Amino acid sequence: MKSEPDETSIDDALAARDQTVAWTGVRNYQARNFMRDQMQIGDGVLFYHSGCAEPGIAGIAEVASTCYPDPTQFDRKSHYHDPKSSPENPRWLLVDVRALKKIRLIGLPEMRAQAELADMLVLRRGNRLSITPVTASEWHHIVGKIAKAKKVLMD
Repeated sequence: MKSEPDETSIDDALAARDQTVAWTGVRNYQARNFMRDQMQIGDGVLFYHSGCAEPGIAGIAEVASTCYPDPTQFDRKSHYHDPKSSPENPRWLLVDVRALKKIRLIGLPEMRAQAELADMLVLRRGNRLSITPVTASEWHHIVGKIAKAKKVLMD
């Protein structure tokens, strides 16, 4: 799950009440559908910083709620307001995400250098989705192999 660190960083999530943030602002149907159809409470999340000088995985988190309507779509003052959406027929959903641990940034060059991650959706050229699924083998490679070999996890 991608977030711009000046909007919500892994540090912000860790400092939030219960280390949990609502993942607002998803405005792509495919990303919304990944959340709605595939995410379940307790699923692991790679907390990815994007739109910054050095994008990459900055933390480990988990899905902390089922999907529910994103309230920013109804807020006329919000950058994420959608005038075509209504409380009776919401277009946009969110899940709550609980930050578990900040890690040393695993940047795109490091991720691309891993043959095991060659098919990872977030690494595809032109990918602009804020949410992409991660396979079990990709998860285990990043959280297990890279973390253990490179001491990525911070105390």
